[in-house]
Amino acid sequence: MLHEGPWEEEEDANDMWLKMATCVRKVALEVLGVSRGGKQEGKGTWWWNDEVQRAIKGKKECFKCLHLDKSASNIEGYKLGKRAEKRAVSVAKGKAYDDLYQRLGTKEGEKDIYRMARIHEKKTRDINQIKCIKDGTDRLLVKDDEIKGRWREYFDKLFNGENEGITFELDDSFDDTNRCFVRRF
Repeated sequence: MLHEGPWEEEEDANDMWLKMATCVRKVALEVLGVSRGGKQEGKGTWWWNDEVQRAIKGKKECFKCLHLDKSASNIEGYKLGKRAEKRAVSVAKGKAYDDLYQRLGTKEGEKDIYRMARIHEKKTRDINQIKCIKDGTDRLLVKDDEIKGRWREYFDKLFNGENEGITFELDDSFDDTNRCFVRRF
């Protein structure tokens, strides 16, 4: 990035900033690549119905009133709205799960079970895992096959004796002053 960028000072700070930002984006695109964004869907809202949405809307309105005026009547109204929302959510969720379990009990529901298992497995993958590694020539590898090949090469060198030149000599000079009691775990 230091070689690519126009890091000289110019008269106009906005032009200099624009050139630097463009350079940083370009280098980041070359090194890191581009990920395609996935569809973001609401967490656990598949069971929502009109009653739940009305209850949530009512609670939000009570909260807005409470935010503007913290009187006892607004506090009580918000508590009642919260209670009504929890009740509506619990009823709707229970009904939706009952319907789901009925559907999964059928022959067609068996396919849904496997589909749900695949979705769960994809969601629980470690997305914070590092997906790039450098090879021996400091070239960045991002493809899974290349990364696996690099790890195979590394462990092959590690376990098949390339590092035989490194040996450790242990000192056997123990006397009674060096010994101490070690508690067993």
